[in-house]
Amino acid sequence: MSDTLYMKIERNVQVDHAEVRLGDVAKLECADSAVKARLKSLKLLKIQAQKTDRYIFSVMKVIELIHEIYPNLEIQNLGESDFIIKYESPDYARDRWAWLKVALVCLLIFFGSAFSIMTFNNDVGVAEVFARTYELLTGQPSDGFTVLELTYSVGIAAGVLIFYNHFGGKRIMKDPTPIEVQMRTYEDDVNTTLVEGCNRKETSIDVD
Repeated sequence: MSDTLYMKIERNVQVDHAEVRLGDVAKLECADSAVKARLKSLKLLKIQAQKTDRYIFSVMKVIELIHEIYPNLEIQNLGESDFIIKYESPDYARDRWAWLKVALVCLLIFFGSAFSIMTFNNDVGVAEVFARTYELLTGQPSDGFTVLELTYSVGIAAGVLIFYNHFGGKRIMKDPTPIEVQMRTYEDDVNTTLVEGCNRKETSIDVD
């Protein structure tokens, strides 16, 4: 067989069903459509977990399974050498406790951010600065509710919206926000740690 199979697998793949097949985790391309269709249904893993779990899989094991069916097929791997299969059952995804955890985190972030802003303003004496500035500009004593406080409050709200780049579920700009960049960096670090840890312990799904 002179056909070549091009295979691309991302670093982290999430599935919601117990029987994981090659088509669930990989993008395949081959001149022979029959080979491509057959390999998409190739069974990689039978997940025993009830709710959620992670499995580290080696692309060498994938190639071994493919060669059991097509020994002479040339394979070009365009993706990762090791990848993570994350299983999350549909029941777990609809778990009310998960929504409760998300709501709790949102509340903690909201009140934590508000507390941080208030303590910062108190530490640097923003109220005193505004009062002094207003008195110097207008000659009148500040009552604490002037245009300075108003514009400062609007500016904080606008800054938060621009930083998170979302308003009402819609993205304001196409560029990723700093928090999205940091989350991707954190995700990459976690994936690297998981893969390297399993490789050191030899617990990943690999060839013998």
